[in-house]
Amino acid sequence: MRTLVARLDSDGDVLLAGPAVRAAAAAGEVVFLCGPGGVHAAELLPGVTRIVEWECPWIANPAPEVRPFDVEAVTALLHGIRADVALILTSFHQSPLPLALVLRLAGVPKIVARSIDYPGSLVDVRVTGDPDVPEAQRALEVAHAAGFALPEGDDGRLAVVDPPRTDLSHPYVVVHPGASAPARTWSPDRWAKAVVALTAAGSRVVVTGGPAEAGLTEHVAGACGTDLGGRTSFRELAGILAGADAVVVGNTGPAHLAAAVGTPVVSLFAPVVPAVRWAPHGKHVLLGDQNAPCRGTRARECPVRGHPCLDLVDPSDVVAAVAEVTA
Repeated sequence: MRTLVARLDSDGDVLLAGPAVRAAAAAGEVVFLCGPGGVHAAELLPGVTRIVEWECPWIANPAPEVRPFDVEAVTALLHGIRADVALILTSFHQSPLPLALVLRLAGVPKIVARSIDYPGSLVDVRVTGDPDVPEAQRALEVAHAAGFALPEGDDGRLAVVDPPRTDLSHPYVVVHPGASAPARTWSPDRWAKAVVALTAAGSRVVVTGGPAEAGLTEHVAGACGTDLGGRTSFRELAGILAGADAVVVGNTGPAHLAAAVGTPVVSLFAPVVPAVRWAPHGKHVLLGDQNAPCRGTRARECPVRGHPCLDLVDPSDVVAAVAEVTA
């Protein structure tokens, strides 16, 4: 049995597909189709045999141009995989039908997806409804509809292959201030004050971020924190998070990576997307006003002056939350 699992979003979304991947892998080989922003996470998922990368023009942001040649090329590539079944995993606001059309043209004999729209002959097994459940569970339900089940002893939590050990001395707390959508994280000055507050409370603070966030992490680390911004791969970040007592982060991929390595998360979580679906899939504390005016807007930039849903959180609240999750 060869299963194609498709999740065309970023690293955090791909990590949430992990339980569905493991269910499919219990029945055979898994080929994972993902976008450029999800490759590093796909490389860490247990059960993935092969990764196919495609920047999908109806998923990527900013969206690339839709070019017939690109669609024809990926259709031919998917045809060559000879998958027996495809699982299309999407968020609640995405339609699986464009990709289902490509997979059908690629000759995939069985396509399983969740769709609130009538799919016609594009989908063989349609999961209906849009339950308010964690995204990882939502994806796993698609795998169940295809006839897959987690192996005995698998509790359905997020997981990654063994991360590398870190040379950092213990104990320490990780602060990860960046996010692809500014609305989904704290303002830089608030992060910097939290590092000072955590240090004053006796924590050693390590600040992490991607290469494009080096300026941000330097500002946030200040004179108190250890700045590792832009200095780690995604796999190395997994090792750093695994060694931490706790991770303080916005609603972004490293929150899910921390959950996957079993580290408690303090999440500065803006309600632009529902926490019931996107909160870290493990031990966590949420900070932020979940009933703020931005609730449910899916905004990438905060639509309310002053970013009150998060910026009214005091750094002392972060210190207390870290104490709570590490108790």
